Amino acid sequence: MNVLYILTKDLVQKYCYSQSYSKGMSYYKRDMVLNLDVEEEGDIKSEYFLSLYADVEGSDGELYDVEVNFSSEHGFTFFSCTCPAFENFCEGKRFCKHIAAVLIKYLNDYKNKTNSKSSSSPNTSINKTNSLSKTSNKKEIIKPFASELSNKLYDSFVSLNSKDLRQEIILEPTININSRFYMTPSIELKTGVDRLYIVKNMASFLDAVFLSQKPLEFGKLFTFDPSIHKYSDKDMELLNTLYEIYTIEKTIGNYYSFNKIVSGKTVTITPEILKKILKIYEGSNIFLSINQAETFLCAVKPEDMPLSFSLSQSKNNISLQIDKPLPFPLTKDGEYFFYDNTIYKPSEKQSIVYSPIHNSLVVNNGKLMFPLDDKKVIISNILPTLKQISNEIKIDDKIKKDIKECTLLAKAYLDKYDEGISAKIDFIYTTNKNDIVTRDIEKEAKILSFFENCEFKYSKGIFYLSEEEKIIDFIENKLQNLLEMAEVYYSDSFKNVKIYSKSNIKSKVRLNDDDLLEFTFSIDGVDKSELKNIFESLKLKKKYHKLKNGGYLSLETQEVNEFANMIDYLNIKDSELLKDKITLSKYNALYIDQVIKSSNLSFIEKDKNFRQLISNIREIQESDFEVPKHLENVLRGYQRTGFKWFKTLSMYGFGGILADEMGLGKTLQTIAFLESEKLEGSLSHPAIVVAPTSLLYNWKAEIERFAPSLKAAVITGSKDKRLEFKENINDFDIVITSYPLLRRDIDEYKEIEFSCCILDEAQQIKNPSSLNAKCVKEINAKKRFALTGTPIENSLTELWSIFDFLMPGYLLSHRNFSLKYDNPISKNKDDRALLELNRHVKPFILRRLKKDVVKELPPKIEQTVLVEMTDKQKKLYLAYLNAAKDEIDKDIEAYGFNKSKLKMIAALTRLRQICCDPSSFIENYDGESGKISALLELLDESISGGHRILLFSQFTSVLKNIAKSLSDNGIKYMYLDGSVKSENRIDMVNRFNNGEGEVFLISLKAGGTGLNLSSADIVIHFDPWWNPAVEDQATDRAHRIGQSKTVEVIKLVAMGTVEEKILRLQELKREIAVSVVGDSSDDSAFISTLSKEELLELFKS
Repeated sequence: MNVLYILTKDLVQKYCYSQSYSKGMSYYKRDMVLNLDVEEEGDIKSEYFLSLYADVEGSDGELYDVEVNFSSEHGFTFFSCTCPAFENFCEGKRFCKHIAAVLIKYLNDYKNKTNSKSSSSPNTSINKTNSLSKTSNKKEIIKPFASELSNKLYDSFVSLNSKDLRQEIILEPTININSRFYMTPSIELKTGVDRLYIVKNMASFLDAVFLSQKPLEFGKLFTFDPSIHKYSDKDMELLNTLYEIYTIEKTIGNYYSFNKIVSGKTVTITPEILKKILKIYEGSNIFLSINQAETFLCAVKPEDMPLSFSLSQSKNNISLQIDKPLPFPLTKDGEYFFYDNTIYKPSEKQSIVYSPIHNSLVVNNGKLMFPLDDKKVIISNILPTLKQISNEIKIDDKIKKDIKECTLLAKAYLDKYDEGISAKIDFIYTTNKNDIVTRDIEKEAKILSFFENCEFKYSKGIFYLSEEEKIIDFIENKLQNLLEMAEVYYSDSFKNVKIYSKSNIKSKVRLNDDDLLEFTFSIDGVDKSELKNIFESLKLKKKYHKLKNGGYLSLETQEVNEFANMIDYLNIKDSELLKDKITLSKYNALYIDQVIKSSNLSFIEKDKNFRQLISNIREIQESDFEVPKHLENVLRGYQRTGFKWFKTLSMYGFGGILADEMGLGKTLQTIAFLESEKLEGSLSHPAIVVAPTSLLYNWKAEIERFAPSLKAAVITGSKDKRLEFKENINDFDIVITSYPLLRRDIDEYKEIEFSCCILDEAQQIKNPSSLNAKCVKEINAKKRFALTGTPIENSLTELWSIFDFLMPGYLLSHRNFSLKYDNPISKNKDDRALLELNRHVKPFILRRLKKDVVKELPPKIEQTVLVEMTDKQKKLYLAYLNAAKDEIDKDIEAYGFNKSKLKMIAALTRLRQICCDPSSFIENYDGESGKISALLELLDESISGGHRILLFSQFTSVLKNIAKSLSDNGIKYMYLDGSVKSENRIDMVNRFNNGEGEVFLISLKAGGTGLNLSSADIVIHFDPWWNPAVEDQATDRAHRIGQSKTVEVIKLVAMGTVEEKILRLQELKREIAVSVVGDSSDDSAFISTLSKEELLELFKS
């Protein structure tokens, strides 16, 4: 017998998984079988033996060893591969893809060779692919698809494109339920093509499907062959479940069970497995046999049973029964029922409600009998419950006549209860005395479930809740839901269980006559003695704090936490919390203002002096400090800013660090400041500059160059010479000394009063323990500034040391600074501490980089701000609107729509004027304008941020009223309308561009074109204009070539008025306005584009 006729492709396929053979073929075609050795023994007259040895390269690049032994009498006697798949998945009984590849190569290549030769030696070694040994370097192997990625992609492609051509055959499962043996379920199978055969040996069948892949004969007409037969996905899911049970039993044997699970034709299953199988066949059919009786073909439906009940009354009893045979529970938990030849998986609601009814019906032979006296209970309680789970309830007339439908009124009474709260619930049905009410069980259950979900406990007729966090959650988040379900009544004691929030916090900061900050705060209804404990709760990250009055303070809001952080970082001690007023250094003003704005602490009131202080400091750019005239053309723009920064901080007694990048002229800016101080008479005592030794004469040379009027002296030389200088020190405006000389002479300097002390290269005092730092801090000077391009080189302590010179105590003691800032930031990367430190120091540090000096033209940002009119304005607006509508309606009726347009335009003009400021045309109007109030707030914020503003309005009368308000509030402005002569307009523009005024008030018609006002970066349109093109032209006065800042365009619009409608029309009519009207600023031109409906819509309130 020739081995080639026994070892065939079909035989190899039978030993492979469905994908192993196709992947093996892929490996063969890609020459991944290396070093194939073939050994044969025997001849055709005796038994033939074949041994194959080879290396196969895997998709991961590894080489796997393959060995196969085959005999003509016994088939495959041994096969192995060193790949993980063979060991883990093939279990030594199936071929992996590497074994398949070797056998395919043998069949193809060896057969070709033997056919090409006339004879062959019995012992032959074939290595057609490669002559390299097993230990050769794999990198030297060069063939197609050599890369790991290519191999994997190719395998995936082959796998995806391999078609399973096997015939799908029938599998018919039957579930057996035996209620006599503790509801133990089992399953049996039938299979076949045209005729179905009982699977008599379940173990052999499962082995054939999953393991041996050998044919299994069922009869003369049907043999199951895994190589040509397959099952549907649904059937395979069932078989996988049964095979899992089978393999578990094989693994543990019979050690833990007296009865076999897989026995003959039956597999005994657990209730959970039964549920899994029924889940597989949901929407399909399955056979069911109960107690070995009739077998039913059942649809499996995941839906409620269509139950139908009958309720009837006899002379002495009321009976309840189901119209059809009782549902049969397939699982003890009632998840599946057999009912009316169908298997149902009812909803959780039907299952829970029906189960006790079912149990009672079973015990009472399918019929429940109630005494007539229970009629009220049946109608009130049982009947509404049955309605929840049934399709139909047949009620005889004797019962039906007594049934009364009535709406449920639920009442909840909330009260204080020990340390918590309680709720008593009443369900009320309004009926006549003898009526029997069908209760609204669903609504009652919903309300009761509400309290359970809120985690109330129940005892002696009341619900109660004790946990504080749950009480707060109930009052803040859940109580509203109860109000939608029931009438709610509160006791007086419950009303005291109040949740306090930021709205209950009252606080004020003011600048007093002693130039100190007075800070006050309190919580409505809360004693000051509790404040300490409240802040302790905040530090412990509690969500709330229980107050002595029974209420709770919510600690979760960002505003409350920000406020507490501010108190902490201001280093306010517990003892100070009891005081009515807490006194703080004025140095903290900018920090407090920054926290208020950035954290939205709107409950902190700021007095006028405080606001003025903040405003002036933040208006550095627009301050009226004048640079000494001879330096006006010397200082660059940013250097002027630096000069004003010096002057502003100096005026309010603050110190600061000028931290400009090297080369930007810190010395020049300082000299300009000192000369200004001299000109204003503020250098009544000399200023002292402490600098590195190498810079002493540089300072003197720069002073002589830029401020020759200042008398400056360098104190250097011998001790005697330095003492001689000091005796005449008041003859000089500025004295300059070095850090080393200051250390030697500090005892003499301590006795001298200086107007100002400037530290150049202030990093020289970065070590607070150094003599440099200790000595400069003993200098007696009211004004102190530091110059350094590197205020921090290695640690935050360096920054503290400089600030301890500038404003002693502002950043606390060194120990407290380390605890609050240095350690948390440096060691723990605490973002919160870093934020607070920035808020403290940034107002007093001015730093510019060279790249920041010149900026390109930025984009234009537009926003609309809706403003609410005052009450008086609203009343006036509505009154005028109604009168105008009546008058226009009459006019249209009398003269027609087109002839009434002029009257409509006049009316719209008046309405727009009322939106802006009624006093602009109504004499003796004593109310305020909501728009002007909003404008002043906007200007305050904008000017504080260093912005310059153009304000446009159509109405000159409104502009004049705005001008008066600006004057009253100390805001500098310029004014341009049609009355200003053309030759004066250019002068005004130049003056504004050169820094005169903070706001430029411009009439839209007079100044909407032809002006270059690029020094402004905010454009405010006080009233919307009909034609958007006109507004755009006005905006372009600032947004043009030469502009170096972002231009913000703000439109102020009166809410709920004709102005809003104009805004909408602008968008709708923008293209028409541009094409038809152009840049016309005439009312009638734009209004001519409006339809009758659009125009009349403007007059609707």
